[in-house]
Amino acid sequence: MSAAAPNVSFSSANPHALAIILEAGQTKSIIASRDIFDISGIKLWARDLPVSSALQRKLLDRELRNPLESCLLAEDGVTTQSLIDATEALMARGSPMGELLRPHAGRILQQVPHLPLHSVVQLLLTAGQASRPESFEHAVRAMAMCAALMIAHGGSTAEIRLAMLAGLVHDLGEMYIDPRHGEADAERTLDFVSYQQLVVHPHVGELLITQLTDYPAPVARAVAEHHERLDGTGYPHGLVSHEVSALGRLLCAAEAALAVLRSDRPYLARMSVALRVVPGEFDLSWVGHIADAARAQPQLHAELDIDQVRERLGRLDRVLASSQEAAATLLSSAQTPALKEALTLVQFLVQRLRTGWNASGLWSVDTLVAQDAAEVEAVEDELFHRLHAIERAAMLRAGELPLHDSHRLNLMCDTLKSVWQ
Repeated sequence: MSAAAPNVSFSSANPHALAIILEAGQTKSIIASRDIFDISGIKLWARDLPVSSALQRKLLDRELRNPLESCLLAEDGVTTQSLIDATEALMARGSPMGELLRPHAGRILQQVPHLPLHSVVQLLLTAGQASRPESFEHAVRAMAMCAALMIAHGGSTAEIRLAMLAGLVHDLGEMYIDPRHGEADAERTLDFVSYQQLVVHPHVGELLITQLTDYPAPVARAVAEHHERLDGTGYPHGLVSHEVSALGRLLCAAEAALAVLRSDRPYLARMSVALRVVPGEFDLSWVGHIADAARAQPQLHAELDIDQVRERLGRLDRVLASSQEAAATLLSSAQTPALKEALTLVQFLVQRLRTGWNASGLWSVDTLVAQDAAEVEAVEDELFHRLHAIERAAMLRAGELPLHDSHRLNLMCDTLKSVWQ
């Protein structure tokens, strides 16, 4: 799957990022660190003036001599001490995330003061902390998760710091996306239109890091790759294993793990299952560390109603079979290359689910016992989520189709949706 690369330029103010900065300016001291000029040399805003809605009006449709982000400063914004405080608070909670981080707490906290906070990154983190606190918390979680995984991996001090920096900045590109289309936190439930907008945020983040900061190139590349999958089913570019960098592989696993920890049932065991349910999506060296952390926690036990499980899994099995059949039938008569590519992708992805289904052993319901309940729920959740993702992946791969082909693809996707009916 490959999303169309957006035409991103920092020569003019992005309205969505600017709105977040202005909102943050109501509670934080955000000022111009230098005079702001348009491309013609007209002075729009004076140094040391605080941001306000008047600045927003002056920037409307203006090309700037320098990117707006490099002309602003958050005087009382995020600092390394802020990051330390947020990380300590995260570790102190009686949560699965705290349990995962606690064995490495000392080393993680030791490295935070050494992270370089570029003024642009500090500005955007501050804006997020003030107006979208959940985005700041997610950045801290990703920073700490990447640190814990790299420490468990035996990484050097330099590698740990690089991993932490990549985690901290990986989602800054979301600030440049229309908030009506949701955030990566809600990716599992987004409709296709919103998803189509969201998938460009790794590319935007890469450009931001590359063009507006002096951070190492591996950080920018990892940011671009943090939603890729090693089997080619990620976004925005559908990269395959050899095309994803070492740091990108770490960030992919960390981001996917954090998505589970943001769910209704944020267990470490569920997180481990999510990263293993479809073989080949993630680098096993990182998945292994997450699985080790999950095994170190007390096992979850839940009631298992075999009849209900049999009904749910039977429905899932029928949807997988009917989806494969529908895709094959439609592919046999497809004419346009775009439709053929989309249907071929559906076949591939459904077969991947089949592989994960078989590897889980869930097809043999009669062998399940009550102790399997937590893992059964986790695998079910992931397989259902992947079916939703297949529909969006097919639509994204197809792009603009003739009306007739679009209708046929929608009918095929209806078979994927039937699992929720």
